[in-house]
Amino acid sequence: MAKCDICGKSVTFGIKVSHSHRRSNRTYKPNVKRVKAIVNGTPKRVYACTRCLRSGKVQRAV
Repeated sequence: MAKCDICGKSVTFGIKVSHSHRRSNRTYKPNVKRVKAIVNGTPKRVYACTRCLRSGKVQRAV
């Protein structure tokens, strides 16, 4: 579910490092919102990351 339908941004993986420098795996999830957008001329609910919403790549449906 944590995937942008517009740009394809999805979950990435990294390493969490504690103060004592012990390392463990962690995930970074994109900030995805469920919005009503115009897709192929019709309004449709899509998942879009906030970067796409802010940059104007998504045409919002009223």
